[in-house]
Amino acid sequence: MMNQKSLIQRFGLYLLLTVIAVAMLFPLLWLLSTAFKSPTEDVFTTWFPTQPTWENFGVVWQTYPFGKYLANSTLIAVLTVGLNLLFCSLAAYPLARLDFWGRDSIFAAVIATIMIPFQIVMIPLYILTVQLGLRNTYLGVIFPSLASAFGIFLLRQAFQGVPKELEEAARIDGCSELGIWWHIMIPSIRPALVTLAIFVFIGSWSDFLWPLIVLDRPEYYTLPLGVAKLASALDLDWRLIAAGSIISIVPVVLLFVFLQRYIIPTETGSGVKG
Repeated sequence: MMNQKSLIQRFGLYLLLTVIAVAMLFPLLWLLSTAFKSPTEDVFTTWFPTQPTWENFGVVWQTYPFGKYLANSTLIAVLTVGLNLLFCSLAAYPLARLDFWGRDSIFAAVIATIMIPFQIVMIPLYILTVQLGLRNTYLGVIFPSLASAFGIFLLRQAFQGVPKELEEAARIDGCSELGIWWHIMIPSIRPALVTLAIFVFIGSWSDFLWPLIVLDRPEYYTLPLGVAKLASALDLDWRLIAAGSIISIVPVVLLFVFLQRYIIPTETGSGVKG
């Protein structure tokens, strides 16, 4: 009787999770279905394309320079990830492993900045960007994301999980603090770095507001700006807009598929013999 009750509970749980998953994936499935619909099919009355076609993707690619938009987004996202990992790890290491006056206060101040909405600092940040001559540049788009409080917090917690024995052994061997950071700490927190890289990449790739503010030259447009321009220029042809949106989504999905296997618990402790 207990086994039957447990089976029913498990079936109900799986059913609930399936319903939630379908509800969450429905917008993406509708977008994918719309992108493959032919011009003769009604977007809103036909659930699935009766005559699937790649024509919409070809029209989008030829009508606007989506290749340039894709290259811009890729360059900006890759540079943002690299610089964010560098600066966040450099800031998180002393906050996690070094003892100095005011360390906890500095960390608390960094975490407090998470509560400040971007819209509050947007205007001062834009003025600073213009004064530095970074408007209509790739660096101008990257500038607000060089480091983040969330990244510093995440990496600090990861650094604190590294056994002190590894750090002490490196110091005995004459390794400097920068050497310990690079040769001991960074390899030990690879899963946290990959996790942060995925978050930063997705945030940079999908960012619309800041590139819209700091860019007005089409040759620097990212994919979100390109899709918005596509939507405004083609009289809301949902097939083409859906095709452009799918093009912008594919790189993020591929990134997650290839990197998800690296998001695993660290095995740093296995190198320490008790």
